[in-house]
Amino acid sequence: MWFVRIVCLFLLLLISACGSEQNDPYPVRERGLNILYSAFTERPKHLDPAQSYTEDEITFTAQIYEPPLQYHYLKRPYTLIPATSASVPIARYTDAQGRDLPADAAPEQIAYSIYEVRIRPGIRYQPHPAFALDVDGQPVYGALKRDHLRDIETIADFPSVSTRELVADDYIYQIKRLAHPRLHSPIFGMMAERIVGLRELGKALHEEANRLPATAWLDLDRFALPGVTRLDRYSYRITLRGKYPQFVYWLAMPFFAPVPREVDRFYAQPGMAEKNLTLDWYPVGTGPFMLTENNPNSRMVLERNPNFHGETYPCDGEATDHAAGLLADCGKPLPFIERAVFSREKESIPYWNKFLQGYYDASSISSDSFDQAVRLGVGGDIELSDEMRGKGIRLLTSVRASIFYLGFNMLDPIVGGLSEQTTKLRQALSIAIDQEEFISIFMNGRGIAASSPLPPGIFGYLDGEAGSNPVVYDWVDGQARRKPLSTARKLLAEAGWPNGRHVATGEPLVLNLDTTTGGMGDKSRLDWLTRQFAKLDLQLVVRSTDFNRFQDKVRKGAVQLYYLGWNADYPDPENFLFLLAGAEGKVVRGGENASNYVNPEYDRLFEQMKNMESDGPRAAERLRIIRQAVAVLQHDAPWIYGFHPKSYTLGHAWLHNRKPTDVGNNILKYQRIDGGERARLRQAWNRPVLWPLFAVALLGVGLLMPAALAYRRRERGTAR
Repeated sequence: MWFVRIVCLFLLLLISACGSEQNDPYPVRERGLNILYSAFTERPKHLDPAQSYTEDEITFTAQIYEPPLQYHYLKRPYTLIPATSASVPIARYTDAQGRDLPADAAPEQIAYSIYEVRIRPGIRYQPHPAFALDVDGQPVYGALKRDHLRDIETIADFPSVSTRELVADDYIYQIKRLAHPRLHSPIFGMMAERIVGLRELGKALHEEANRLPATAWLDLDRFALPGVTRLDRYSYRITLRGKYPQFVYWLAMPFFAPVPREVDRFYAQPGMAEKNLTLDWYPVGTGPFMLTENNPNSRMVLERNPNFHGETYPCDGEATDHAAGLLADCGKPLPFIERAVFSREKESIPYWNKFLQGYYDASSISSDSFDQAVRLGVGGDIELSDEMRGKGIRLLTSVRASIFYLGFNMLDPIVGGLSEQTTKLRQALSIAIDQEEFISIFMNGRGIAASSPLPPGIFGYLDGEAGSNPVVYDWVDGQARRKPLSTARKLLAEAGWPNGRHVATGEPLVLNLDTTTGGMGDKSRLDWLTRQFAKLDLQLVVRSTDFNRFQDKVRKGAVQLYYLGWNADYPDPENFLFLLAGAEGKVVRGGENASNYVNPEYDRLFEQMKNMESDGPRAAERLRIIRQAVAVLQHDAPWIYGFHPKSYTLGHAWLHNRKPTDVGNNILKYQRIDGGERARLRQAWNRPVLWPLFAVALLGVGLLMPAALAYRRRERGTAR
């Protein structure tokens, strides 16, 4: 009997393993719900809109906070539209005496630009304990002590929540927070140059913070900010120095989203920070989603904001959007999904495998999985592999509004300066370093070689021969062809370094590259780069260091060559070309011009261009000036223009309305899940393979049977 019982128990265990749920990484209670599943690799550090400035963070903040403006989801070029505002504000200009100026006034006449923002009434915040009031209208949680937080671990542990209407004061309060000395907003320095009174506010807050205990709350309403004023309950005015047409793009970023005073006060109470009960951990917004679970080492969950004011899916876009099915949900209310679950995946292989099983709705393509996902078509185009097409997976590609480059420190006596010799040295290196080869080897072809700082999709970028860099490329048979190495060697000799040695002393030319550990510090990439320099008989010494030390060396100009990248803050050429403006010199001005490049002609053209619009009557003139400025940069070669990366994203057939975007980050509300199709395909793809288990079971029975029979015979013999 005992043998029969063991066999029966084994079979029961075998049957229990037949369900696919043992392979499912999500709780049973989530099955069939309208949930989008995704992953993140790096934990977000800041969710406070005054501090947050990375892609890992805006994945979450852009779904929660609502600045006045947003980008149209489908239109390209990127187009600003209202979010909470009634319209896109148009700047009004005045002179130093406050007299109005015409819209086409010369920039040097304009003393102030004035933007008036009117938000729509009736918009309400997500439910939150900071808004809860007692019968007397006082905050329920307005005077908390540490003891009151004994049983509080997350924001959901507060039993009372409420909401209130969004008002203009909330936007004003957040702009003041950019000057808060304890927040260290990354855009304070730049905005202090623009927003009237913001720098002075920063000084006043710094003095006040020094007088108060380190944990004391700074009530920003006690401090005036002349450049940002309330007009009425739903309107406010921002006054900038001079002309700065790019400012409207900032009004689409979380930096300018609203933060209510009572939320700031709520989180500043004793004991809150120790339990991660802060705006940095639990954001509060009016957007379509709210963060309900924050465990950045494991999982983060966004849920639909029940108080969301509502919005509808767009009905217009690019010419190809209809055929791509991106207009099928025209006019339907947003958001479509109830919840988005983000799981942390530190390694690319588990991420990829779970995507193939259907447990993630979309995925990027790592180098490890590239050959499995896509292949090179007959015409050189990238196509999905047969395996991906068989699963109904879609491929979305776009060239990102980014550039990676190798920069020269123009203050360096060997590679810097604008003399004919040093310029030819930089030009020679620009030719010798084969960016096309780098893209092919290290990026699986996911990029295009850059000819200037401007990436595709940005006004001023030119394709074809007009956009090619004549210093680096010849135009042959309708395409750019990198100049031969002999041209680079000739330039190097004219620079005074024939065959990589000084023409007078015979000393070899040794160049130093500073990089951060990891990234470009990857050994195989650096070995490749060293070989590129060796083609000109030049020696490259790589000096890897940690990020903080690298930043310090760049800030002090203690580098010769360096490697950096830049992602667009907003889709305007000024946001790229300013990286080489003399006024942005890193050493002298502390700006973003890490090459410390100064050319009066380029600076003159940049100053002309930066205050012009790309869609008005002067657009053609702006394009002409940009072409002249780019030609100066191509000749001077302060950078070796590397590449613009391509984004490759895969999405399952049940994920709808997904379109690549680089600057519009509030994309979650547009996406739709076909939950029934997902459940059906998940089940089909994850059916358990049972025959090995049955084979093991039969093998086990076969091994146990002789022993059982022998034991039974022995027992019977003993009984007799």
